Amino acid sequence: MTVSDLMEDRVTLDGVLMKCNQNQSKARSDADCLTARIAIERLARQNEPAKEAKRMEEFERSREQLRLSQEKQRQEQEVKTKVDAYHLPLVPVEPTPPSASPSDNASPPVARETNP
Repeated sequence: MTVSDLMEDRVTLDGVLMKCNQNQSKARSDADCLTARIAIERLARQNEPAKEAKRMEEFERSREQLRLSQEKQRQEQEVKTKVDAYHLPLVPVEPTPPSASPSDNASPPVARETNP
């Protein structure tokens, strides 16, 4: 059997590997066992790019979630530090004391009309 035959027929590949695992002394010298090992290595290499792509996808997804949570925290912090003039506490204003003028008893000035 060739390596490509074993790669295409997984059942046969599993059978050859099982036979090789049962008889360890024969496994080192048998051509079928060597071919099966090569087929397993090649299959593993074919799966590596798919696994790497999946890992990258998961990484990007978690990075986006982290970015969104940090953005939300930043916005919440910004809202807390933002001053809203309409919601500031009211400060009582002390009325100014009346000023003592020399003509306290005098009546206020009256506007008079003049004839031209």
